[in-house]
Amino acid sequence: MYTQAGGPQTLGVAGSAAGPPVVTNLVLVGATVLTGLAAGVLALYAHTVMPGLKKSDDRTFVAAFQSIDRAIINPWFMVTFFGALILTGLAGVLHLGPDRRSVLPWLVGAFALYLITVVITVAIHVPLNDAIKGAGDPNHIDVARVRAAFDETRWAAWNLVRTITATGAFVILVGVAAARHR
Repeated sequence: MYTQAGGPQTLGVAGSAAGPPVVTNLVLVGATVLTGLAAGVLALYAHTVMPGLKKSDDRTFVAAFQSIDRAIINPWFMVTFFGALILTGLAGVLHLGPDRRSVLPWLVGAFALYLITVVITVAIHVPLNDAIKGAGDPNHIDVARVRAAFDETRWAAWNLVRTITATGAFVILVGVAAARHR
């Protein structure tokens, strides 16, 4: 809750130069929810998908990973994954007003952690995913070679790092939301 000269304002239309409280609240909630969802997806890969695939034979691994990677590139995932970054950045911008700056360093930290998540994804996971997707039909390729080139140990290790960074961003955003409403 923010206070103004006339007293507390919870849904007010007027706000500081950084934006009305209702907009700021909605953006922060959106950033928190999307970041939590993205962290959950990454964690699911870390504790379920990759360990499950690791136990499979080469053909099953390649075919399943290709199928999963094609399926995850969809509007729901893209809005979740990139929306988390955009809304966290916007939440920071909306907290530039003098009455809101106390949480700004935390929002910058959450943004930085989630940006690391995105950079790891783009720099490491996307090229590995694209290579396995582009390898061709598992029935007509050397699946052992494709799986070895994929380097699932590297993929899983970096996925753990991005799971930690995304989860850290989520925890910070939850803390910011809680601190703002004390």
